[in-house]
Amino acid sequence: MPRDNMASLIQRIARQACLTFRGGSTGSEGPAPGFPENLSLLKSLLTQVRAEDLNIAPRKALPQPLPRNLPPVTYMHIYETEGFSLGVFLLKSGTCIPLHDHPGMHGMLKVLYGTVRISCMDKLDTGAGHRRPPPEQQFEPPLQPLEREAVRPGVLRSRAEYTEASGPCVLTPHRDNLHQIDAVDGPAAFLDILAPPYDPDDGRDCHYYRVVEPIRPKEASGSACDLPREVWLLETPQANNFWCEGEPYPQGPTLKLLPPGELWAKDVPCPAQERPGCPLPSIRALLSLPPHLDHGFTGVTSATS
Repeated sequence: MPRDNMASLIQRIARQACLTFRGGSTGSEGPAPGFPENLSLLKSLLTQVRAEDLNIAPRKALPQPLPRNLPPVTYMHIYETEGFSLGVFLLKSGTCIPLHDHPGMHGMLKVLYGTVRISCMDKLDTGAGHRRPPPEQQFEPPLQPLEREAVRPGVLRSRAEYTEASGPCVLTPHRDNLHQIDAVDGPAAFLDILAPPYDPDDGRDCHYYRVVEPIRPKEASGSACDLPREVWLLETPQANNFWCEGEPYPQGPTLKLLPPGELWAKDVPCPAQERPGCPLPSIRALLSLPPHLDHGFTGVTSATS
C-alpha cells in the first residue's frame, strides 16, 4: 500500500513537472525562468518515489526465453500535457530498451524496482561538415559501404547501474541525450518524465542507433572500458525483437493538475481521465508493435479514477 503521504508525493511530482517544463519545447525555445531551481526540486521529489507509491508490485521473472507474443517492455501512461509526459516503463527480465535519442528533450528516469544498466551517449557536433571514418579505419563487424557513409561520431559518456535506492538519471537536449536501458538480473520498472513529449509532427521522433566499434590497434593505450570515449553511431530501424505495448495504470494515486496560468487555483481532471482509452499522439510514438507485424495500434488504458 502507498505510504500515507505518497498520494500527495506523486501529485507534487506532477505539479513540479508542470512548473519546471511550463515553457513547452524546452529544447528549442529555451527553459522557463527559474528552470535550474525547479529542475533541482523535481529531482529531489523523484528521489523519494518508490513502486508502492504508485501501487505497483514488483513483477516476478518469467521463464526464459519469453513467449514470442509477449512484449519485452510495457508502458503505463499516467499523465501528459504539451510540456511533459509522465509514465512507467516495465522491463521483463533480460530485456532492454535499445539505444535511442530524445531530440530537443529533457528526461528524468527513477527506478521503482529492480536494477537497470543505463549507457548514456551523445552525438558529437562536427560543425557544417560530415565527419566520416578515415579510409584505413576498420570495424568489427565490418561495415557495408552505405553504412560507412552513414555513421556519425559520438561519445559514450557513462555506463552505470541504478536501483530504487539511486537518484534519478537525468538527460538534457545536449547531454546524455541518447541512452540504452538494460534490465539486470530480473525484471525492473522506472518512472519516466519526458519534456516535451515525443511528437513526430514537431520534430521529436524517436530514432534508434547501434554503436559501431572500431578495431583498436594492440599498441593503443587505454582500454575499451575507459569512459568517456569516442564511438561511432549508426541509425537503425527498430529491432525486430523489441516493441512496447501499453498496460493499465493500477489503482494508484490519480492526478489532478491545473491549466497554465492557474497552477494553484483549482483542480481539474487530467486529459487522460477526460478521454479514457484515447492515447495522446506522443504516447502513440512511444508504444509500438513488433516492426515485422502489421497490426493496428491497440491503445492505452488510462488512469482509473
